[in-house]
Amino acid sequence: MEVLIGQLFTGLSLGSILLLAALGLSLTFGQMGVINMAHGEFIMAGCYTAYVVQKVFSSAGVSLFISLFVGFIVGGAMGVLLEVTLINRMYKRPLDTLLVTFGVGLILQQVARDIFGAPAVNVASPEWLRGGVEILGAVIPKARIFIMILAVVCVAVLALALKVTPLGRRIRAVVQNRDLAETSGISSRRTDISTFFIGSGLAGVAGVALTLIGATSSTTGQSYLIDAFLVVVIGGLGQVKGVVIAAFSIGLLNAFIEHETTASLAKVIVFLLIVVFLQVRPQGLFTVKTRSLA
Repeated sequence: MEVLIGQLFTGLSLGSILLLAALGLSLTFGQMGVINMAHGEFIMAGCYTAYVVQKVFSSAGVSLFISLFVGFIVGGAMGVLLEVTLINRMYKRPLDTLLVTFGVGLILQQVARDIFGAPAVNVASPEWLRGGVEILGAVIPKARIFIMILAVVCVAVLALALKVTPLGRRIRAVVQNRDLAETSGISSRRTDISTFFIGSGLAGVAGVALTLIGATSSTTGQSYLIDAFLVVVIGGLGQVKGVVIAAFSIGLLNAFIEHETTASLAKVIVFLLIVVFLQVRPQGLFTVKTRSLA
């Protein structure tokens, strides 16, 4: 029973990390169709933001919450800069966005190494996030519980914003039918920028969360990028609820298969299962309902 509970929370923990990493992609890739290979570097920027903020604020608890806010702003600002300078010119050329953003990601990695050095750096966790909590005999690290709660909060806020706020309604209108939205007086240009800001900002928040469970290096974000793309594709492009289900499903599958095999073999098996699933249902778990006649 203890093993079962332990693996369950391991899977939920991994799922929450994948969810945070993929949530921003559900907007930039899922709803805008932009293949942003620099998304991992926005996650990395969130990691280093937490590192810098902790240098300014000695209290680890205070710096964590400030880092979450600043990380969102930094990630969002980097996303807007990328969108305005490069991606704006390539919305109808997805393969070009893939190549360009991949190059931007390599540049950002080198910039991070030049500023912070090649060795990984550590961010101290607050005292109240150290240690673990015993649940039905299994010890669950407090930091991972915090990440799970943070993921749930981010999903709830994003879903609520998309559903009830004017910006959320504009985003949904542009996704459903861009031309009709523009004839209705909605500026798709401003909506695209706002969407990219939110999606990239969520990547920054994910980066801050990752500092609680490991060291930060220039390649930290790349470690989660492919898995984040898979989560978005499995969940269905632009579908937040699909992203949630896909992230936790992959996390749980990986945890239980890894327990019976090895970490490397578990990744291979999960990847093969994903390939089979996409062969059966290439559109993902959910699809976007549109008003397009095409």
